[in-house]
Amino acid sequence: MAYVHPAAKLGENVEIGPFAYVDENVEIGDGTRILNGASVYNHTRIGRDCTVFPGAVVGAIPQDLKFEGEESWVEIGDRVNIRECATINRGTAASGKGVTRIGNDTLIMSYAHVAHDCNIGNHCILVSYSGLAGETVMEDWSVIGGQSGSHQFCRVGTHSFVGARCKVTKDVPPYILAGREPLAFEGVNRVGLLRRGFTEDQVNQIKDMYDCIYFKGMNVSQALEYIEANYPASEYRDTILGFIRSSERGIIPKIRLR
Repeated sequence: MAYVHPAAKLGENVEIGPFAYVDENVEIGDGTRILNGASVYNHTRIGRDCTVFPGAVVGAIPQDLKFEGEESWVEIGDRVNIRECATINRGTAASGKGVTRIGNDTLIMSYAHVAHDCNIGNHCILVSYSGLAGETVMEDWSVIGGQSGSHQFCRVGTHSFVGARCKVTKDVPPYILAGREPLAFEGVNRVGLLRRGFTEDQVNQIKDMYDCIYFKGMNVSQALEYIEANYPASEYRDTILGFIRSSERGIIPKIRLR
């Protein structure tokens, strides 16, 4: 009762449920399950041990008026769960990439939307009813809460957590909590970092760096120069500096007290 194009490439122990649809230029890795009523369209590669739940649509053409039918792709890593009625669109040539990517061990919850040319890292979570506009970047271990949405070209830094029903219109730096309207810095993602093996000392140093950026009366450039001069080189220090210096949209502000 499923349709699988004869040219589709299926790995070992792939499960295709009833009424599922698998198109021609599709590659599905070993142990992956395409459950009943799910659709996987042209130019999609799915890795090993993934599950695409009922009603999900992976690889549909982008909802972008610049798209002119060119070949573009969706590439999904290993152990990714794409829950009910989630949608993931192909890339476009206009972006210069032409690929929408989702990394390993990522969870796309029900009714979430990933638009063209997004790049989602490993261990990310996109909570139900959230949506990413085209060319959004979610770095490894980042989370976007339910009913939240991103403007195109925004970035969410590694290990950051965006709360529910938020509008992401500027870049969210690494290791932080972001919430409120308009979206603002609410502190360091202490609980998440400790769960992932950061030490108390490392978390406190990250907090001190963000105090310099947001609360010490310096502008962003001054704060970054101060951090570089006064904190020893480390992966997390250099990640913060590199992310903010490369931001094209600017970073979210601190909370505005009313």
